[in-house]
Amino acid sequence: MLSALDLARRIAAGTLTPAGAIDLCAAAIDAHEAEIGAFAALDLDRAKRLAGGDALASAPLHGLAVGLKDIFETADFPTEFGSVIYTGNRPRSDCVLASLVRRAGGIVLGKTVTTEFASLQPAKTRNPRNPAHTPGGSSSGSAAAIAAGMLPIALGSQTGGSVVRPAAYCGIAGYKPSYKLLPTLGMKGFSWYLDTAGVFAAGVADAAFAAAAITGRDLRVDQGKPASPRIALARTHIWGDASDDMKAAVELAGEKARGAGARVSELVLPPIFEDAFRAHAIIQDYEAYRALGFEFDFHRDKIGPILREQLDQAASISADDYDAARRTTKRARQALAELMADTDALLTPSAPGAAPAGLASTGASIFNRLWTLLGTPCVNVPGLSDKAGLPLGVQIVGRFGRDRVALEAAHFLERALAD
Repeated sequence: MLSALDLARRIAAGTLTPAGAIDLCAAAIDAHEAEIGAFAALDLDRAKRLAGGDALASAPLHGLAVGLKDIFETADFPTEFGSVIYTGNRPRSDCVLASLVRRAGGIVLGKTVTTEFASLQPAKTRNPRNPAHTPGGSSSGSAAAIAAGMLPIALGSQTGGSVVRPAAYCGIAGYKPSYKLLPTLGMKGFSWYLDTAGVFAAGVADAAFAAAAITGRDLRVDQGKPASPRIALARTHIWGDASDDMKAAVELAGEKARGAGARVSELVLPPIFEDAFRAHAIIQDYEAYRALGFEFDFHRDKIGPILREQLDQAASISADDYDAARRTTKRARQALAELMADTDALLTPSAPGAAPAGLASTGASIFNRLWTLLGTPCVNVPGLSDKAGLPLGVQIVGRFGRDRVALEAAHFLERALAD
């Protein structure tokens, strides 16, 4: 994989140029893209031309290549949202996030594959760790491009588990920030109450570096030894749905963190969080039926069967049920803030287990939905694997708005696992 931090440091030191970093991406793309299928659109020649700019080397992103999930509108690339309805669609302008990448000195190398409208219909992308397995979704191309070394930075989105889960399946870092830390204007929406843009990179410090450069916030965790965090292992009400390997991975991560100096405890979540877990689907589907109103009303026959059935069922969700689900969410958010008053981060599974075999499913997001609903920062921490060698990701969940603390705890855990 390509470390964004390593490349940035080499460019800053003058031992590598932005064009040279693009060449590294190009070589990996040439070697792996035909098998993995991570890109929906790609323009290496354009990237090489842009990499010649004199000011890029000193910019926050140092001219590094960035992949954008193909639900983010871009003027220089087609934006098709993973749907045949939008084949050849060319927006007139960039989304806000693309503009921020460009202003920070990043080069958009291409658009990464998304499932249809960032939903559940699987796309073409394969898992670089084992191409017979799913890379997860809906940010399948972004995660796979990082894992295959084709990009140092990629951006995706999460409505259920579409950043953390594919990062876990592909064995990389995935950072879902606090709700709306990264702007979603110009992104194809699925659920405006839940949609959250996120960052993929080789390691936690790489993802934190990229997020800091794009947002201008103090999010970097590579400039000193991370502080020993207070971590609570959270066995949620769906703990029994995790595989034995995943349960063992989370428990081992807790032991490694304690051995490295963290204060590790266990946290039992009260029943309000079970209610909130159920509220996620109500809010998501109620909003999706409206967010995709044009497509559903005028192009229903061109929507994939999984999403079409989901929207058919969503049509019956009442406004009263939706409003009740939002009230439940508000209570759960307050309850979590109180529970975590003396805790820096929760430790919990990133997915039920390793990436499932085959491409018929992108896997289950059950271990991500609650935290997406609550708007908290979440980080997949790579470093563990099952007996077959497939990655097992563990998830660090922070307090809303305390993203740097969550990233530092994730970096601490990643180092502990490596040791």
